[in-house]
Amino acid sequence: MLRGIGHIQRLVFRILAMIMWAAPVGAFGAIAAVVGATGVDALKSLTVIMIGFYLTCGIFVFVVLGAILRLVAGISIWALLKYLGREFLLILSTSSSESALPRLIAKMEHLGVSKPVVGITVPTGYSFNLDGTAIYLTMASLFVAEAMGDPLSIGEQVSLLVFMVIASKGAAGVTGAGLATLAGGLQSHRPELVDGVGLIVGIDRFMSEARALTNFAGNAVATVLVGTWTKEIDKARVTEVLAGRIPFDEKTLVDDHAPTPVPDQRADGEGEKTPAAV
Repeated sequence: MLRGIGHIQRLVFRILAMIMWAAPVGAFGAIAAVVGATGVDALKSLTVIMIGFYLTCGIFVFVVLGAILRLVAGISIWALLKYLGREFLLILSTSSSESALPRLIAKMEHLGVSKPVVGITVPTGYSFNLDGTAIYLTMASLFVAEAMGDPLSIGEQVSLLVFMVIASKGAAGVTGAGLATLAGGLQSHRPELVDGVGLIVGIDRFMSEARALTNFAGNAVATVLVGTWTKEIDKARVTEVLAGRIPFDEKTLVDDHAPTPVPDQRADGEGEKTPAAV
């Protein structure tokens, strides 16, 4: 029985390896088909949507989230993002926010947010607080509609915006999940636009990086905000950590605020262990 499962596992891994090897070829073929049919103007349009998406994500993180974080928690968005710099590099290299999930949990606890708040907010945010994915789905839907020659009216844009924001809540935080969610959302809302998804297949990998970075930043900010609202955050520790005076242990990735047990000093040298005074 176990041998059979092992054979099936190896077969699945072989299939996945073939898919990953062929994915760049498929993306190149998709771009080549679009460029061959529409000319160089297609590349200009793809460049515009990429730059527009990156700018929108940047404005959302630094202006919208930054203002909320400053007003509610009194924390600078720049200081928080600098504290999470290693995680952003990891996400940038993997194009997936899931790779930084354990580190985000450890760093939020180290920052001073209580473990119960971190344990609930971070995993929940990875499923329901996908800001980057929501921005991607709405902008990509509008781009596909324009590229297909079927522009949306204002009413259709609003309804599609609401639909895509809701659809983003079930998207996974891995590369390609946004593209699959986009195709599924268009199939349910505007089936005639599904064929246009192939227009952005070639640039989805580049947009996925900004999508994952925005999702991660949104979850980090949300954790601090929830900790502030519930009064489950140590403001003094936050100040010290963001100032670099309490460095994060990169080796263990564990932060324990519990007091260190020490033996009770008795005349006979024996006794029960009691917590040390803090």
